[in-house]
Amino acid sequence: MDVCGIDPGLDTTGYAVVRAVSGQLTVLDAGVLRTDVKADLPHRLAQLDADFSTVLEQWPVDVVAVEQLYAHYKHPRTAVLMGHARGVFLTVAARANVQVRNFGATQVKRFLTGSGRASKDQMQRAVSAAYGLDRVPEPHDVADALAIAYCCINTENRQEAVR
Repeated sequence: MDVCGIDPGLDTTGYAVVRAVSGQLTVLDAGVLRTDVKADLPHRLAQLDADFSTVLEQWPVDVVAVEQLYAHYKHPRTAVLMGHARGVFLTVAARANVQVRNFGATQVKRFLTGSGRASKDQMQRAVSAAYGLDRVPEPHDVADALAIAYCCINTENRQEAVR
């Protein structure tokens, strides 16, 4: 199973393409998609669409795992902008006919660290250990995308075992 984990954002989006075969995980690609912060919203969304479409063309995956939208009461605008970006990723996945799975940030953190309130540093170290990486993935957007993919793969494997 090949999974693309997405940590959506308008400025910076982390992505990670991971292959799971017989319990072995291989990171095929990971990085960030960035938009021009000086461009207007429609052009930034179009850039995300083009960039993510390229990722899915290069790496045809079985599932796209996306972090669910969350809102902090002190920063409602951030949630709205993230929602715009997240909508692009869902649309690109649908256009590519790829299944989408949604995971909450606290769910992913709890899955990897045992705590839904894990810090970015804790998540980076947990992701590094889970994938057997020599160093922590940076920036944290990439670590988050790897964590989302890891959570998805293990959730899918558990569901397969129950069937």
